[in-house]
Amino acid sequence: MLVGISGWMNRKQQEVIEYLQAENQVLKEELTKSGRKLRLNDAQRRRLAQKGKVLGLEGTRKYASLFTPETILRWHRRLVAWKFTAKRKIDTDRPERRLLITELCVKFAEENPGWGYERIQGALANLGYHVSKTTVGNILRRAGLCPSPDRTGKSSWRQFLRAHLATTCVADFLTTEVWTMGGLVRYRVFFVINLAKREV
Repeated sequence: MLVGISGWMNRKQQEVIEYLQAENQVLKEELTKSGRKLRLNDAQRRRLAQKGKVLGLEGTRKYASLFTPETILRWHRRLVAWKFTAKRKIDTDRPERRLLITELCVKFAEENPGWGYERIQGALANLGYHVSKTTVGNILRRAGLCPSPDRTGKSSWRQFLRAHLATTCVADFLTTEVWTMGGLVRYRVFFVINLAKREV
């Protein structure tokens, strides 16, 4: 029964993929016919780059139709390079401080989809970095991150778990029978596992 359900779901997923590919092909044909070029903003490039990186070169060759796999993966390389360079225009005279503020802004936004510019500005101020809301907004836009209402709506359960993995623990009970000097004794064991470290 489970195999049948799994096969049915795989077939339905393949049908959805084929439909989306056909829809993208129609869109591409219409753009070519009109002579227009599809222009994306940074947030859109970031979304495609993240999904494309997960698929890899072979996957993007198979499924991507609006942009070439090389273009999508190049966007991902740029995102990675951007994260680790100090080319951010923040009103401060020290490049290392500039870099740290930028990385903190991006980190806060990615780990807390519900935080807006003011909340991120406040978190930075708590750490001793005083910047304006406009600066926070500029950093996040350059990183391809949407404002908080859009990020909150697009946050998945997997993203939530990844963002809070370091502080998440799982607890459970079990019983086990142990031979002791007094005979067979049932022990109740309570255990907690740290998900990030896999430590009990």
